[in-house]
Amino acid sequence: MPSEGRCWETLQALRNSDKGRLCYHRDWLLRGEDVLEECMSLPKLSSYSGWVVDHVLPHTQENPPPSETSPSSRSTSALDQPSFVTKSFIRNSAFSPASPKTSNGTKEKHESEHAESMVLQSSRGIKVEGCIRMYELVHRMKGTEGLRQWQEEQERKVWALSEMASEQLKRFDERKELKQHKEFQDLREVMEKSSREALGHQEKLKAEHRHRAKILNLKLREAEQQRLKQAEQERVRKEEGQVRLQSLYALQEEVLQLNQQLDASEQHKDLLKIDLAAFQTRGNQLCSLISGIIRATSESGCPTPESQAEAERALQEMRDLLTNLGQEISRAYEEKKRQDEEEAQVKLQHSQVQQGSEAHKESPAPSQGPGGKQNEDLQVKVQDSTMQWYQQLQDASAQCVLAFEGLTSSKDSQIKKIKMDLQKAATIPVSQISTIAGSKLREIFDKIHSLLSGKPVQSGGRSVSITLNPQGLDFVQYKLAEKFVKQGEEEVASHHEAAFPIAVVASGIWELHPRVGDLILAHLHKKCPYSVPFYPAFKEGMALEDYQRMLGYEVKDSKVEQQDNFLKRMSGMIRLYAAIIQLQWPYGNRQAIHPHGLNHGWRWLAQILNMEPLSDVTATLLFDFLEVCGNALMKQYQVQFWKMILLIKEDYFPRIEAITSSGQMGSFIRLKQFLEKCLQRKEIPVPKGFLTPSFWRS
Repeated sequence: MPSEGRCWETLQALRNSDKGRLCYHRDWLLRGEDVLEECMSLPKLSSYSGWVVDHVLPHTQENPPPSETSPSSRSTSALDQPSFVTKSFIRNSAFSPASPKTSNGTKEKHESEHAESMVLQSSRGIKVEGCIRMYELVHRMKGTEGLRQWQEEQERKVWALSEMASEQLKRFDERKELKQHKEFQDLREVMEKSSREALGHQEKLKAEHRHRAKILNLKLREAEQQRLKQAEQERVRKEEGQVRLQSLYALQEEVLQLNQQLDASEQHKDLLKIDLAAFQTRGNQLCSLISGIIRATSESGCPTPESQAEAERALQEMRDLLTNLGQEISRAYEEKKRQDEEEAQVKLQHSQVQQGSEAHKESPAPSQGPGGKQNEDLQVKVQDSTMQWYQQLQDASAQCVLAFEGLTSSKDSQIKKIKMDLQKAATIPVSQISTIAGSKLREIFDKIHSLLSGKPVQSGGRSVSITLNPQGLDFVQYKLAEKFVKQGEEEVASHHEAAFPIAVVASGIWELHPRVGDLILAHLHKKCPYSVPFYPAFKEGMALEDYQRMLGYEVKDSKVEQQDNFLKRMSGMIRLYAAIIQLQWPYGNRQAIHPHGLNHGWRWLAQILNMEPLSDVTATLLFDFLEVCGNALMKQYQVQFWKMILLIKEDYFPRIEAITSSGQMGSFIRLKQFLEKCLQRKEIPVPKGFLTPSFWRS
C-alpha cells in the first residue's frame, strides 16, 4: 500500500539521521545514579592538563597574540583553529557518554548547548583540550608501537628458544641412539660370550657323558658277571639247601623216635624219684623247635647252615636227654635192687627175734596241720592240661619269632628303617595309654586296629603299614603283645589304676585279633610263670642264674634283682591279667564272648590254691588278683566264690603262715586283713580306677 511505502521511507530517513546513528546503552538503568552524575557534573580537566600547561603553553605564547597580528593572520588562525576545534569537539561530542543518555530531556539539551557555547567562546580551553587529546593520541601510538616491538621481541625469543629446544632434542636423540648402539654392542658381546661358554660347557658335558658311558659299560659288564656269579651261587645254595632239608627231615625223624622212647619210659615212673614230666616237656619243646625250623625253611625256600646247626644241637640235646633218662632209670633199678636186698635182710633179722618179745616199734601218728586238720599234701607242679596249654603258647611265640627272623636279622638299611617304623607304630600308642579320657583311648585303639588290619597309619610324621614287608604282620603282633606285658610290668606296677585302660584296649585287640591275645599270654607266662600258675622246677645241671630267670627274676651281670622289685613287677603283671579277664571293649560286638574271660580267672584261682604256697610270692599275687578281680568274680560265681574265700581263710592261710618268715609277713598280713574285711562286709569292693560309663562319655 502507498501508506506502507511511506512508513518505510520515514523509518529509513530516521535511521540515517544524526539521532538514528547514535549508540544507546540499553543497560544504562542497571548502572544506577552514576550515569546521571556524569551528565550533571561540571566539566573537569584531564589528568594531563598540568603537563600541557608546563610544556605546551609556553611554546604557544611565543607566537604573537591575536590582537597584534594582522587581520589576515588572525583570520587564518581563526579559520584554522575553529576547524580543528570543531573537529575535535565534534569527535569528542560524538563519543561523549553523556550525549546519548540526555538527548531525550529538555534540560539536558539546554545544558549541552550551554556547555558548547562555553567551549566555543574559550579558544584557549579548546586549544588546551586539543593538545591534551593530541598528547593522548601520541601516547597511545607510542604505547601501541612499544607493544608491537615487545611482541616482536618476544616472538624472536620464542623462535630462538624453539630453535634451541630443537637442537637440544636432536642432540638428545643422537645421544640416545649412541647409547642404544652401545647397549646393543654390549648385548651382542654378552651373547657371543655366553654362546662360547655354552659350547665349551656342551663339549665338557659330552666328554663327561662319554666317560660315564664308559664307566657304565664297565659296571654293566661287572653286574652281568656278578649276576652270573650269584645265579651260580644260588644254584649251589639251593642244592646245598636241598641236602640240608633232607638232613633236617632225617633229624626230625630221629628226634621223633627219641621222643617216643621218652614217652615209653612212662612205665618206669613208679621207680623214678625224678619228674618225668620235665623230660617229656623238654622233648616236646625240641620236637616243636625242629618242626618250626622246617616250617620256616619251607617258607623261605631252603634251610640255612644256622638252621641245620640249631636242629643238630636240638637232636644232640634230645640224645643227651634220653641218655640222662636212661641213667636215671638204671640208677633207679639199682636203688630198687639194693632196697629189696635191705628189706630181705630186715625181714631175716625180724624172723630171728624171740617170739616172746613184746617190745616193738609203733607207727608214727599222722601229722596234724593247724586247727587240728590233717595236713594233706598239695600239688607242686601244674596240671598236665595247663602245662600243655602253656607249652602251646610258647611254641606259637617261638614260631612267630622265626616267622619274622628275616626282618630282624636283615642288614639292608631300607629294611631296618621299615622295622623301626613298624616297631614305633606298634609300641608308641600302647605307651600313650593311661588314665586318659575315653575318646582319646578310642583313638589309640583305632590306630592299633588299623595297623593290624593293613591300613596305613601315621607314625613319626610318616605313613607306616604292615604291607611294606611280608613279615610285617608277625613282627607287629609280637611287638604289640610284648609291649602290653611290658606296660603291666612297669606302668601298672607303679600306678595300679593304669591296669584298666591298658587292659580294655588289650581285650578289644584280643577280640579282633586272637593271635595277639595268644602272644600276650605267651609273654605274660614267660615273664611271670605264676600267671599260669607254674612253679618251674630246678633241674640237675642247670645254672642257678638260668633257674632264677625261669622264676621271673631279672639277672644282670650275675646280679639278681632285689625281692621288693621282683614282687612289684609280678604284682603289676598279675593286676593287668586280672583286669583283662573282666573287661571287654565297649565299642565292639556286645554279643561277642570275651576271648579270655572270668572263667580263666576262676581256673587260675582254683589251681593256685591246689598248689603249695611260695613264701612272700603267693600272698602278694593273691592279694593283687582279688583286689582287682574279686568284685567281678563275686558277681559271677556268688556263693561258690565265698566258699573259695572261706577255704583260703581256714585252710590256705595256715599253709602260707607256716612257710613265711617273720621278715616276710607284710604281704601275708595285708592279704589276711583284706579278706577279713571283705568277709565282715560280705562284699568285695570295686577296685580303684575301674572304668565307669562316665569315663567313656568324657
